[in-house]
Amino acid sequence: MNDQLSAPGLPFETWESTTAQQLCTGAENVLTTDEEAAFTALVQRQSRFVFRVAYAVLLNAHDAEDAMQETFLKLYRNAGWQHAEKEQAFLARVAWRVAVDRSRAAKSAPGAGSPHSAPNLESPQPGPESALVDANQYAIVHAMIDALPEDLRLPLVLSASEDLNSREIAAILCIPEGTVRTRLQRARQSLRDRLAALNSRSRISNQENQHA
Repeated sequence: MNDQLSAPGLPFETWESTTAQQLCTGAENVLTTDEEAAFTALVQRQSRFVFRVAYAVLLNAHDAEDAMQETFLKLYRNAGWQHAEKEQAFLARVAWRVAVDRSRAAKSAPGAGSPHSAPNLESPQPGPESALVDANQYAIVHAMIDALPEDLRLPLVLSASEDLNSREIAAILCIPEGTVRTRLQRARQSLRDRLAALNSRSRISNQENQHA
């Protein structure tokens, strides 16, 4: 495997063509040929989803890529992924735990400063509210999602998966199902309020420009 692929900050665009052998170079080969092919398909099929879960916790693209690679390395060494009834629910649990552990480690590291600020960066897949706004607001909506408190942001990102219902999100986050529903309502209402305020300011600005 070349240096680019073996680097911890594996560029996100390469993941959808990454094979199990490339990803897990240096790890003990625990899979048969057929299992390696199935695992490669898993990586290529779900890398964007795993990245999105990790990014929701870490709010940093480089750290999220590292967490995504660590997630798949853990899965490579554990056959549980082959028997998961709901693939994304299983992956979300693993990715969330990896990302939370990395976040805690970063905060406790000597010299750790303030948490990463959300970069002006589109998430790799549309968030749950992005279909409601036009393309010009796409990046703005993602910045608003990134700016939500973590307790609201995580359920919202997980809810974007059709495989995950509120009960499964509750199990992943270790909170009551009622709390998940409440936080989803609060997150969506917060986004609606922020979008409404943004649109209102935009209309006022346009009117002032017209009368200038």
